[in-house]
Amino acid sequence: MSLAITRRSFAALAGAALALAGLAGAPALAAPPTEIRVDWATYSPVSIVLKDKKFLEEEFAKDGIAIRWVQSAGSNKALEFLNAGSLDFGSTAGAAALVGRINGNPIKSIYVYSRPEWTALVTRKDSGITKVSDLKGKSVAVTRGTDPHIFLIRALAANGLTDKDVRFVLLQHADGRLALTRGDVDAWAGLDPIMASAELEDGAVLFFRDPAANSWGVLNVREAFAQENPEIVKRVLAAYEKARKWAVENPKELAVLLEGATKLPAPVIARQLERTGLTYGPIGDAQKDTIIAAGKALQDAGVVAATVDVPATVNVLIDSRYLPPGS
Repeated sequence: MSLAITRRSFAALAGAALALAGLAGAPALAAPPTEIRVDWATYSPVSIVLKDKKFLEEEFAKDGIAIRWVQSAGSNKALEFLNAGSLDFGSTAGAAALVGRINGNPIKSIYVYSRPEWTALVTRKDSGITKVSDLKGKSVAVTRGTDPHIFLIRALAANGLTDKDVRFVLLQHADGRLALTRGDVDAWAGLDPIMASAELEDGAVLFFRDPAANSWGVLNVREAFAQENPEIVKRVLAAYEKARKWAVENPKELAVLLEGATKLPAPVIARQLERTGLTYGPIGDAQKDTIIAAGKALQDAGVVAATVDVPATVNVLIDSRYLPPGS
């Protein structure tokens, strides 16, 4: 009997030791962050509402978590900040997020902040450029890694041209508008609201438009942040959804907020909002289809390697698990 008890005791002690060893080897739970770093951008009206109304600050005050706001001047800057870890949440175009993911940027697209027609090809009214094929041999200002850049590549390819047939002048969006106005370039791949300002204030001409080739405005999160803080990500999206609904319900107040944030006059903001749909939020199949189409077009143009599985990459990129209930 005593031998049986001894064996049972030994087994129990051995099991306990193994369990403790397993706990010791398991990764420690990540401590909650002391701040959440979120971007705002003039091309994302919902982000401006969120910042102004302090919905995130109210949500996380009880946790002692601060909100740090960082301006993104374009999808390329948001992706840079996310990749560097200086942003937790960043606003980009869906196609730009895909290119970032293909290039190794560990992000997830988790929310839709707009369905915009925010880019077109723009020129001066006296340039003589009236169609995409007229760009052959011309100079075009463009911000690499953004929806306008992807839009330009697709437009050229659809008209039998490549980036070798034009001279790309790499500038941030605001500088591209200035270069066009000064005559330093022949055309510009524009982005609202700067594009609307050039249209109304400079007499710039949007000579090529294709709303379907504008990819969705998506909110991205650093994958590591989402893995460590899934509940926080859900709460951030709930605040975003609150801001989006406020924007839809208060169009006049939204316009005033955008005027203040962008320092642009009311007619320019009105033009931007005419081209910006805010009646979305959840991310899913519709966004996948649009982003896959953009990725395949870039692949056909030789910008994305033929070896990349675009649909599989989009499936990894888009993650709807963090959406608030009922969104």
